[in-house]
Amino acid sequence: MKKNIINLKDENIYSLFIKIAIPSSIGTIFQNLYSVVDSIFAGQMISKEALAAIGQVFPIYFIIIALGVGISIGTTSLIANSIGENNKFKAGNVVIQSLIVAILISVIVSIFGLTFSNTLISSMNNDKDLLYLSNEYMRIIFIGSIFIFILMALNSSLSAQGDTKSYRNVLIFSFFLNIILNPIMISGKIYNFQLFNGLGISGIAYATIISNFVGVFYLFYKVQKSEIYKYTKFTIVPNIKIILNILNHGIPASIGMMMIALGSYILIFFVAIFGSNAVAGYTSAGRYEQLFFLPLLGLSTAVISIVGQNYGAKNYERVLETYNKALLVGIILLTILGFIMFITAEISMNLFTTDEKVKQFGYDYLKITALMFPAFPFFFFGNATFQGLKLPAIVMYMAILRFVIIPTIIIYFIINKIDQNYNYMFYGLVIMHWVIAILYYNFCKIKFKKILK
Repeated sequence: MKKNIINLKDENIYSLFIKIAIPSSIGTIFQNLYSVVDSIFAGQMISKEALAAIGQVFPIYFIIIALGVGISIGTTSLIANSIGENNKFKAGNVVIQSLIVAILISVIVSIFGLTFSNTLISSMNNDKDLLYLSNEYMRIIFIGSIFIFILMALNSSLSAQGDTKSYRNVLIFSFFLNIILNPIMISGKIYNFQLFNGLGISGIAYATIISNFVGVFYLFYKVQKSEIYKYTKFTIVPNIKIILNILNHGIPASIGMMMIALGSYILIFFVAIFGSNAVAGYTSAGRYEQLFFLPLLGLSTAVISIVGQNYGAKNYERVLETYNKALLVGIILLTILGFIMFITAEISMNLFTTDEKVKQFGYDYLKITALMFPAFPFFFFGNATFQGLKLPAIVMYMAILRFVIIPTIIIYFIINKIDQNYNYMFYGLVIMHWVIAILYYNFCKIKFKKILK
């Protein structure tokens, strides 16, 4: 890696977007295809109930991801700032302590999840078949969550140095491994040879955990080859100051992402009013929709790393330049991708199911939500810049408003005061996102100038 060190403080910003965002986006494409493949196998090899079960537990599964991403964002920001300040010993210490945090949080998540998942799932939908299938899937995910957290912690130390290729490689490998493992674990067969009793929906969860387990070894190898590894000192003793610093930056980011999960939980609650076909259609369409966010996620990774290092080095003009250029690129990309999603909405649902009612709910959602795609860059890059500036609390407050408070008020009003109409809910969310995007853009411009003055 030392031969390919990326200079986040001096290189052309568009060039850095290409070097960091493209590998990250490619990796995230395969990460999301991973969940799409899970849905396809659930719908085609098991049942439409299994498809709905995996879809409805997404908010709960996303909480695990949110905690992992919070650790990752907190770690990435601290390491990037430390490198910008030329304090590599501090960066090395953050790497080790982030692993300790990952292990501690995984233990808490496993205990909490196994204790309360049944209550959480049943509050969304009281269908006994869906409840059973959802619990079977999540039980394995909770137990194996330690590998998810460690994988994200290792990745953060690499992405802070501009290396998004290593995680991309893990995600690509995991995707293909998942395709191989899913049918084997579901059926217990290789071709016509019966190896063991099929695990059904639990097999999909086992395939996920095995893939993450393999990825941990590769990323650890890449961390050993990185520039800051020689400044790390392995210890199992928690450094309270560093851990609190990671949590101080990571918890608001995690809470912000948990609001996405809570928002999804609320949406599924309202969608469930229209029946299990609506749940299956909406959640499977959501898996397809996620693929179109990938360029934004890759660019966000680049923005956090570039802003973090330049803020640490006091290159304040470059911080603003990064935000403005990311916003321009993001709006152009999402306008194009929104149009593509709109025209492919009906075709895409054929991947998940043959049920016409399920497909109708799915492509209605995709066509409506495509209308708000160009608004998303305002949220993604405002948030990424604040995270690079070590101000994750602002991102948390925005997430609470955008995913929970305002959507709940709008959807409740539409359902109870206007019409109990599936499509009207999402038209209301389109208008909401555009209004908030414009307000947030103006807030960001004022706040960034004030911080960096």
